[in-house]
Amino acid sequence: MIRVVLADDQLLVRAGFRALLAVEPDITVVGEADDGASALATVVATVPDVVLMDVRMPGTDGIAATRRIVADDRLSGVRVLILTTFDLDEYVFDALRAGASGFLVKHTHPAELVRAVRVVADGDALLSPGVTRRLIAEYAARPAPTAVPPSMALLTDREREVVTRVAEGLSNDEIAARLFVTPATVRTHVSRAMMKLHARDRAQLVVFAYHSGLVRVPRR
Repeated sequence: MIRVVLADDQLLVRAGFRALLAVEPDITVVGEADDGASALATVVATVPDVVLMDVRMPGTDGIAATRRIVADDRLSGVRVLILTTFDLDEYVFDALRAGASGFLVKHTHPAELVRAVRVVADGDALLSPGVTRRLIAEYAARPAPTAVPPSMALLTDREREVVTRVAEGLSNDEIAARLFVTPATVRTHVSRAMMKLHARDRAQLVVFAYHSGLVRVPRR
């Protein structure tokens, strides 16, 4: 059973999400919060699998709450899925840097929201091609790193290649086809790379790839 906490300052929105998830046999809502501080307290009390986290909330916002959840060792298994009305770049970047495992706008189709909860709960990350393109544009605009982080030396050549493809927004099946290996082999390389780089999930792997300079984007 996937345990979910809803964090949104609008009661009607939370009620809608609760009703949507209540009909799913493998998902249950274990708590609700109307601001970032109460979201953190609720997550600590319930230790859910997934938090549906709004960005704009009074007091502590969703990004700050996400950052605190990710930093708490007691909550290492909790995944945060950011939900917002605003499809703005700053939210995408801030959420992923804070440690969120995914990003969705609230007008997402209900079926996609349910799928997103399952994907994130399964330990994967929800990164749409649009989000990946934003990441590419963001890091392309930054100065190139002056040094490769020591942790990069821990990756094998194949792991680096797989991480590069992940950062390009390819799925495991697409990477497998590109490298002429099986999807299971790709999953193994992704898991090992995440372990070596201490990445919580695929989203952090993508951010790490661009931040470290493993993937470089030509300036326009």
